[in-house]
Amino acid sequence: MFNNLPNTLTLFRVILVPVFVLVFYLDVSWSHLGATIIFSIAAATDWLDGYLARKLDQSTAFGAFLDPVADKFMVSVALVLLVDQNPTSYPGVFISLAAIIIIGREITISALREWMAEIGARNSVAVSVLGKFKTSAQMLSLFFLIYSEDMLGLPTLEAGFYLLWISVILTLWSMINYLMAAWPKLMPEDQ
Repeated sequence: MFNNLPNTLTLFRVILVPVFVLVFYLDVSWSHLGATIIFSIAAATDWLDGYLARKLDQSTAFGAFLDPVADKFMVSVALVLLVDQNPTSYPGVFISLAAIIIIGREITISALREWMAEIGARNSVAVSVLGKFKTSAQMLSLFFLIYSEDMLGLPTLEAGFYLLWISVILTLWSMINYLMAAWPKLMPEDQ
C-alpha cells in the first residue's frame, strides 16, 4: 500500500494539512508565503500522484479512495481558514458563501457517488473533465487568496476572488451534471 509512490504522495498530501494550518496561523511575516508554498506542494502532488498511478500502472483501491479525500480535505481546510481570516469583512461574506457552496457540493456529490455505488451505478457519476477544470480553478483561486499579496504587480487577492467565483460556477455546473446523470436512478418513473 505505501510502497507505491502515488499512494505515498497522496498520504503526504493528507499529512500536509495540519502543517498548512499551523503555518497559516503562525505570527510571522512569512506565514502566508509559507502556507501558499505548502498549499502549492499539495496541489502539485494532487496532479502528480494521479499521473504516476496511470504512468507506472500503480492504481490501487486505497489510492482511489484516499486521493479524492485528500483533495477535498485540503480545499475545505483552506476555505475554512480563509473564512476565519475574513469573518465579517466585505470579501469575507463572499468567501463564506463560496465555501458553503463548494463544501456543500462536495458533501452532496460524495453521498451521491456512495449511493450510486451501492446500487451498482457508480459509473453514472464518474469524474468528468468539468470536474478537473473546477478543481484547477479552485486550487488556483485558493493559491492567490492564501498568498493575498500582490505578485509581480498583479493584484492576486482580486484575481483569487474572481477565480473563486469561476470555481463556484463550475462547482454548481458540475453538481447539476452529476445530479442529472443520476436522476433516472434517484427518481425512477415506476415509483
